Amino acid sequence: MSRVGRKPIPIPPGVKVTISEDNTVTVEGPKGKLVKKMHPDMIIKQEDGFIKVERPTDNKFHKSLHGLTRTLIANMITGVTEGFEKKLRIVGLGYRAQVQGNKLVMHLGYSHPVVFEIPEGITITVGNPEPLDGVPSIPLTVSGIDKELVGETAASIRRLKPPRAYKPCVGIRYEGERVRMKEGKARA
Repeated sequence: MSRVGRKPIPIPPGVKVTISEDNTVTVEGPKGKLVKKMHPDMIIKQEDGFIKVERPTDNKFHKSLHGLTRTLIANMITGVTEGFEKKLRIVGLGYRAQVQGNKLVMHLGYSHPVVFEIPEGITITVGNPEPLDGVPSIPLTVSGIDKELVGETAASIRRLKPPRAYKPCVGIRYEGERVRMKEGKARA
């Protein structure tokens, strides 16, 4: 039996959870509303201020869905109460970033500014530049109520200029990420 799947999910005060016939879970809270359709085989019950997820059989497929379904619902509840955030750093000399409406405009050492379209439901804040290992860096915070969308947006921004293994301190990285440096060509 899945240890994660067996745990009941407590519903905090101020959060309203609705489970429809086709396993569509709707969670409304102080930060917003999330709707997600779960796999139709899973049995999702709401009782005594808790949500319980059960599986119909013990075959491998249902075992794999059991913990996943429970975690997805728990993340929805956490999202509408607390929200999620990912922190990034733009590291490099002359690199800049600013939010203009629903676009993030970044200067990343290319001949043109890179414009990133901010998805609906995501908030991006740009902090003040501060040095990181002697090189200027700009902190970026990606926040929202949907954990999947926050992570996907942060990964898309990082993909625009990933950190390099040969050039120290250049690129976009996650806060606290350690970049392994490779040795350059040996000179004779």
